[in-house]
Amino acid sequence: MVNKIVLAYSGGLDTSIAIKWLKETYNAEVIAFCADLGQGEDLAAVKKKALQTGASKAYVQDLREEFVRDYIFPMLRGNAVYEGTYLLGTSIARPLIAKKQIEIALKEGADAVAHGATGKGNDQIRFELTAYALKPDIKIIAPWREWAFNSRASLISYARKNGIPVTATKKKPYSTDMNLFHISYEGGILEDPWREPPADMYTMTTPLEKTPNRPEYIEITLVAGDPVSINGRKMSPAKLLHALNEIGGRHGIGRVDIVENRYVGIKSRGVYETPGGTILHAGRKAVESLTLDREVKHLLDSLMPKYAELVYYGYWFAPERIALQQMIDSVQQKVSGTVRLKLYKGNCLVVGRKAPGSLYDAKLATFEEENVYNQKDAEGFIRLNALRLKANSSLRGGDV
Repeated sequence: MVNKIVLAYSGGLDTSIAIKWLKETYNAEVIAFCADLGQGEDLAAVKKKALQTGASKAYVQDLREEFVRDYIFPMLRGNAVYEGTYLLGTSIARPLIAKKQIEIALKEGADAVAHGATGKGNDQIRFELTAYALKPDIKIIAPWREWAFNSRASLISYARKNGIPVTATKKKPYSTDMNLFHISYEGGILEDPWREPPADMYTMTTPLEKTPNRPEYIEITLVAGDPVSINGRKMSPAKLLHALNEIGGRHGIGRVDIVENRYVGIKSRGVYETPGGTILHAGRKAVESLTLDREVKHLLDSLMPKYAELVYYGYWFAPERIALQQMIDSVQQKVSGTVRLKLYKGNCLVVGRKAPGSLYDAKLATFEEENVYNQKDAEGFIRLNALRLKANSSLRGGDV
């Protein structure tokens, strides 16, 4: 028996219909929850719409600072890039939304939570793994896995019959998801992986043909792995990321077009814009190159694909992700310094880096005359490392 449901509500087609469908199907009270993650929408209007379409209450929470500080920055400290390209802008938003949804459910005494994710995508997994991790006995309702609607057209028809205002049309060319870290585009015309995205689709980045013809230099300072200032100006996490989005977007930085492997086993074409995140990722790695020991850095690099996979699959609150994060954060205490970047025509180039705890020693690295490194020592080092190669060669009889 379900008496009260907290719905993750965006005001879009799916969740607008879900309010009425949930009330009819479960004869339950529906509370709408909308998270402000910097998507740039009129959330007061979203709240009003939720109440007008049948929600008994509607929560709208400004989570922008928490989102960047407690989710995006820790993920960046892990250098997380899924399948070598995707900076995980949608993935990292879901555990925060689901966490707040559970908090509201506890506050309101709700029996269940619901979301508008489809049964073919990753978001259903991310929402539900988080919910079960935080409240194991919660009931989860996923309308797309239950209702009879099988297309956007059928959803639009239902909305019109029931007087539910929606802005979607049957000819909408693709779907989007935006937050302070990125915007994603998928579906519709993008389902043909050979077809180039339309030039007017992008919203966060300037087309390369229209970007400035002169490069822009910026300096980012990091403390314990996190950015704290741009060009010497200190900012809060959300404001700093917003500023970098504007700077990077102006120079066309952060566009990617990929075919990725969803957790459910489907290949999906996604197009993303992540201007500020692209800059931060490059800058952080530059400061790491100065401050981290070689083997520690290589260890982190070897763990990055697994860490990124955990975020992508929805295991943010899993013990293995938390354990990895603790190790990563311990190492990141050494990653403090400043990086200088050159931004030009979609490129983000590291052109300078410095750190008070730098392990770089110009006296050792120089090709000029020095008295620190005895080059003759390299001969014994090479011979020792060649022993196993010689042994293998003798077994082959010297054949190449």
